[in-house]
Amino acid sequence: MSAIVAATLAASSGIVFVSNKVLLLAVVAVLGKPGFQQLKRHVFGYVAMLAPSPKVGRLRHSIGLVMFALPLFTTFLEPYDDYIWPELLTHSWKVELLSDLIFIVSFFILGGDFWDKIRALFVRTAQVVDLGDDTAAPSPALIAAASR
Repeated sequence: MSAIVAATLAASSGIVFVSNKVLLLAVVAVLGKPGFQQLKRHVFGYVAMLAPSPKVGRLRHSIGLVMFALPLFTTFLEPYDDYIWPELLTHSWKVELLSDLIFIVSFFILGGDFWDKIRALFVRTAQVVDLGDDTAAPSPALIAAASR
């Protein structure tokens, strides 16, 4: 019985994938290139509104950092859940789903500059530069990197 379900799932996935491409081709053929470009601008205009704002305030940044770090910290402690909080295991999938949602939302709370900071972790030649936007005193690491 499961082989039939797997075959049905594979066939329906293939049909959806192929029909998506055929429908896209039909839309381009009917609208033409300029019409298709306008449709894309219209659709992605709504998606652009969901993009995180580039600059965030101090409170929003602090809340976003807590939301970012808390799921990572709880995942680190997960092997010890039996000893720390045994009742938590009865609602494990709900807690994990909530943790994942908090982690994803934290990226939107932290703003667009946070994406650049995360990307800079993987760029070998990236350097820290303090732009002086924050009223707090810069850390020594920022001063040392900026003076190079």
